[in-house]
Amino acid sequence: MTTIIKRLTPDHASSYRALMLEAYRLHPDAFTSDVGEREALPIDWWEKRLNSGSDAADVVFAAFEGEDLLGVAGLSVERRKKASHKSTLFGMYVPLAHREKGIGYKLLRSVLAYAKSQSQLLLVQLTVTEGNRGAQGLYERMGFKPFGIEPLAVAVGQQFVSKVHMWHDLRNDTCEN
Repeated sequence: MTTIIKRLTPDHASSYRALMLEAYRLHPDAFTSDVGEREALPIDWWEKRLNSGSDAADVVFAAFEGEDLLGVAGLSVERRKKASHKSTLFGMYVPLAHREKGIGYKLLRSVLAYAKSQSQLLLVQLTVTEGNRGAQGLYERMGFKPFGIEPLAVAVGQQFVSKVHMWHDLRNDTCEN
């Protein structure tokens, strides 16, 4: 079966919520959001995140095989005037069973293509947990460059993880084809 990448809409809120709660539960060090906090949010919060109107601040792309949701990646566009040239990749998740199939690559290509289509955007930024070599390697292959490490970025229980900050210059799109 062929993998299709498409933008999620409010109709996908339940399956998107379920996938992200899995991500937060299985990989608490990879996400700033906490599973308990997100679980408590009403379904309309998830629907708003997937608003497909022209005024949407966030877009979320997903990989599908038929009706099966295989992974997601979101982009949040900065709305403040002085920072409106920036966007942030968020909520990138591909479950273990679907990794090593190029799904993350396809999701990132879709996010970057969308970002590039927004004339005001000059860059996409992200954070990745320090030591997550697989994710950081994918981001680097896609043209992201590290620019700093934030120590003690996320508390996971009594421990802390650091985050590598990365950015992708949309004016010089250097990601691999």
